[in-house]
Amino acid sequence: MKLLLYSHFFAPSVGGVETVVLSLARGLSERRDARGLAEFEVTLVTQTPAGNYDDSSLPFRVVRRPGYVQLWRLIRSCDVAHVAGPALAAVFLARLARKPYLIEHHGYQAICPNGLLFHHPANSVCPGHFQAGNYLECMNCNTKIEGHLGALRLLASTFLRRAGSCCAPANIAPSHHVAARLDLPRTAVIFHGVADPFAAAKGKKETPALENSNFAYVGRLVAEKGVSVLLEAVRLLRAEGRAVKVLIIGDGPERVRLEKRIAASHLEPCIRITGFLSGEALEHELRKVSTIVIPTIMEETAGLAALEQMARGRLVIASAVGGLKEIVEGAGLVFPPGDSLALADTMRRVLDEPGLASSLAALGRQRVLQKLFFETMIDAHAALYRELYARPLKKAPNRKS
Repeated sequence: MKLLLYSHFFAPSVGGVETVVLSLARGLSERRDARGLAEFEVTLVTQTPAGNYDDSSLPFRVVRRPGYVQLWRLIRSCDVAHVAGPALAAVFLARLARKPYLIEHHGYQAICPNGLLFHHPANSVCPGHFQAGNYLECMNCNTKIEGHLGALRLLASTFLRRAGSCCAPANIAPSHHVAARLDLPRTAVIFHGVADPFAAAKGKKETPALENSNFAYVGRLVAEKGVSVLLEAVRLLRAEGRAVKVLIIGDGPERVRLEKRIAASHLEPCIRITGFLSGEALEHELRKVSTIVIPTIMEETAGLAALEQMARGRLVIASAVGGLKEIVEGAGLVFPPGDSLALADTMRRVLDEPGLASSLAALGRQRVLQKLFFETMIDAHAALYRELYARPLKKAPNRKS
């Protein structure tokens, strides 16, 4: 089957969408049928320039920054088109070409102008102003950042993305919570999956010397990720005389402000910002960290960072919001978003209750391997592609995966 996978963002750009799309394209390209033949011929199309990235190292074809004519030809030549996010050009051309296609929603672009379900004036999760018809509030929310014309453009684009998603033969949401929030017809729930990082050890997982007093945040340094909530929780714990250390691994526009706040609160001895890290450098910094904190104050759709750390046997403390809560609750610890007192209380439990971090970490790893595994994600996507290809001019039925 010729599969076109369209993602506006892709490597070398760094982010959750890029990570999921890369793993999906790689997994599908390496999939074999009973005769040992490739089941999918994958072409990944993106608007991200290659830079120094080596596309030839990938097991699938990559087409970067195509014009509309080239994109049209690529869509015409495929059997099924998979659009990562409701990208208007790709959706319109797939529909015009009468090709079976689906939209996988990595964010909330179909129901929110900024795509985050984040209300900037209140600095909190949006209650759903666009879906409620409060369009003036949407304009108010985005005008400060985007300007009046920019906010108007985002609002108009949201109407088009919503319409395109409603008309799609199939939609994919990464959690049941996101599916309910999007409220779109013909939606399949397919959780993101991660590979077992210890599989190469043939089931013998290394047990690092984790320390319960060591916490870390891994992600972008932007306001909606709530890193300031973590800083305040640490300040409260230090005021009690608690021995706690925190690594902040990542970079972004909030870094300077966060560094100033750390200095003003005299937290330099216990908080260190490393900048962006990946691969062996990331694992080296995390080698003694027992707990990952995800203090986001926006609607996280899938919690990929949580999945990756749960698979590695670390406890995750996360904001009880969006798909993140669905992933973590019951196999980790959650707290109300934006509540630094509650986060401090949760971190205190890890410090005071011996065995809590290790027992919940084991549950988290078990959840990933049983329900949120990489192969499960690949199988569910492959089944949906085959379903669409079998009847390309019909609507795919509702189904849950």
